Amino acid sequence: MTSIDNSQLNRLPSPWSEALSLHLQDGEQLIAALEVDLNQELQFSNGLVCLTNLGLLAYKNQNNSGFNDPDSWVRWGFAEDLDLQTHDHGGVATLELVNRAGRLASWRFTLAQNPAANRLIQQYKIEQGQFLGHIHPDSDLVGQPVCPTCWVPLPPDQDECPACTSENLTAPSTWTLFRLWRFAKPYKGQLLAGFLLTLASTAATLVPPYLTMPLMDDILLPYQSGQAIDRQLTIYYLAALFLAALLAWGLGWAKTYILALVSERIGADLRTSTYEHLMKLSLEYFGGKRTGDLMARIGSESDRICLFLSLHLLDFATDVLMIVMTAVILVSIDPWLALVTLTPLPFIGWAIHVVRDKLRFGFEKIDRIWSEVTSVLADTIPGIRVVKAFAQEERETDRFRLANQHNLAVNDRVNRVWALFSPTITLLTEIGLLVVWAFGIWQISRDLITVGMLTACLAYIGRFYTRLDSMSRIVAFTQQAATAAKRIFDILDHVSSVPEPAQPVKLTKVEGRIDLQNVGFRYGNRAVTKGINLQIAPGEMIGLVGHSGSGKSTLVNLICRFYDAAEGTIKLDGVDIRSIAVADYRRHIGLVLQEPFLFFGTIAENIAYGKPHATREEIIAAARAAHAHEFILRLPHGYDSLVGERGQSLSGGERQRISIARALLIDPQILILDEATSSVDSTTEKEIQKALDNLVKGRTTIAIAHRLSTLRKADRLVVLDKGQVVEEGSHEQLMSLQGVYRRMYDTQARQAMDAVDAELGVTHA
Repeated sequence: MTSIDNSQLNRLPSPWSEALSLHLQDGEQLIAALEVDLNQELQFSNGLVCLTNLGLLAYKNQNNSGFNDPDSWVRWGFAEDLDLQTHDHGGVATLELVNRAGRLASWRFTLAQNPAANRLIQQYKIEQGQFLGHIHPDSDLVGQPVCPTCWVPLPPDQDECPACTSENLTAPSTWTLFRLWRFAKPYKGQLLAGFLLTLASTAATLVPPYLTMPLMDDILLPYQSGQAIDRQLTIYYLAALFLAALLAWGLGWAKTYILALVSERIGADLRTSTYEHLMKLSLEYFGGKRTGDLMARIGSESDRICLFLSLHLLDFATDVLMIVMTAVILVSIDPWLALVTLTPLPFIGWAIHVVRDKLRFGFEKIDRIWSEVTSVLADTIPGIRVVKAFAQEERETDRFRLANQHNLAVNDRVNRVWALFSPTITLLTEIGLLVVWAFGIWQISRDLITVGMLTACLAYIGRFYTRLDSMSRIVAFTQQAATAAKRIFDILDHVSSVPEPAQPVKLTKVEGRIDLQNVGFRYGNRAVTKGINLQIAPGEMIGLVGHSGSGKSTLVNLICRFYDAAEGTIKLDGVDIRSIAVADYRRHIGLVLQEPFLFFGTIAENIAYGKPHATREEIIAAARAAHAHEFILRLPHGYDSLVGERGQSLSGGERQRISIARALLIDPQILILDEATSSVDSTTEKEIQKALDNLVKGRTTIAIAHRLSTLRKADRLVVLDKGQVVEEGSHEQLMSLQGVYRRMYDTQARQAMDAVDAELGVTHA
């Protein structure tokens, strides 16, 4: 949400600011306000409509109760179907809050307040869009530049969304590239060989211009003066030119091949290390990242670094060697001519310095915005069935077009800078060459140098300026590589919020006793669970029940150590789980989710995911226990049948039974069931329940279910409400308490009866 401090209160008249400060909740911030000056009878009256980061807060003047009366204030939170509208007639304007059912509230005011009303509506739509993840379709802001990620209008003259930029926005430094040495160090021998070959091949390319001096002075110019050509000397020089060209080719091929092999291996190691580190990060990190962005970093960013190392860095090294060696040769031929040759260097250096920072910022923006394009693809392609089911093809196309246009706009800005820089460097080198010609002709006229010396110098100068121009162009590639390196090191530098213990405790035999002692957890500043004390005996099955948002899934995530508790401790068999190696701990946990995830591959590979070296007999035994063997045999290739990406070729019940078989195969001592039967029909549920009965035997089981009837076999039920354990006991004990569980059970029973009556066509008076 928009971060605006409550200094906005000071802009309101003192009666309003004082009254409003008493009714704002903790952490609630005033964003915009509208003073209404009419009541519903069109009589002059005082009223106030406020927009905060939690929704709308309005004063309703009833019975002249006063500003400070709590009953005179009403609030509405943000919701998908809420909309704020205004219209005017005859000099009187009306502000309405409506939803699909109709009008919820309205306020009237004179047109003098209309600008404030328009600002309130505009800001409301922005806040609502940020809260829901998109801008309302009827928003007046549609058509303005918006962020393709969160659909929030971009600030003026900015092409990045501050709300979506969670990482460090400092520009990447070229020094970041030196951090790649940790990946290059294993190949230092090959790199040294490549450098020596580069040095030798560069030296070989400098031989031909040097031979032009004797060719001009000893053969061609004497021939023009009437002397005969020395054939033997001519053949010698031509043979030397040919051998030099052949040697330069061979050395160039060798250095390019060796350095290309090394750069590919560095790139492969970089990708592997980044992916390996990514797998070690906690779920908290992935919760703040988009799949397309991470894919772009590991894929295209590492490819860009690899291309820089294998091609552009090699060219840069060659350019530097060529410039240094050419300068030495020019000084040996004629120091004054060499000095004139170097005249454009200060101007080129200044131009590179000016443009470097702009390119540095520009390329990082390009990379981040390109990841938005990739993220749209990563969102829509896996979810194409949902897109088509809701006929949202046009919306997703517009979303992609918007991201693509955003990418195009930022690229255009960088290209404007680069388009001016490159021709400027070329112009400076051409002017430098012209100055050398003029100075050389003047020297020949004074008999200070020969024509052959000028010809050789011009040949070297041509190569010098060509390499200088090439080296200046490397600035863009260097900044692109530095940007890519920064984005990859942003991952590598991130420390997991679920760290490995320095001296992990080894687990020998796990009984499965779980103790939660005063456990609390926060998402940012929001407390999700607090003060949870729970003991689960080995082999006991408990059911977690509660309304949505009560903290059930968070508690399971803490037990699985996907997150670490902010307060308190969780112990397994008396050992703090934070002192156990993460992989060693999770090896004893089997997880069956509401929406089972299957990987692209065969049925057997998916069942054996937690135990890759399992035998076919073990896989079949697990499938039989999960009541999956029969339907697997009906598939075209049995256990070798491909399930397709995310298991889309199988039904929901079939995918669930495969996930149960996957959990059975690793034989965990602790079992987590997260709504394992909530999304299947009653017949399939019975099959899955049979499989679950086999799965829970002898295991400590924690089951989450919204349908309370599915937890009848639980030894104990734990009721959560607002992140705290409020009730605990068997079904009969909880029903007798007449508390939260009883109300949930009665509500579900009524809903079930209404569903049966509706199916039978029964109506109640």
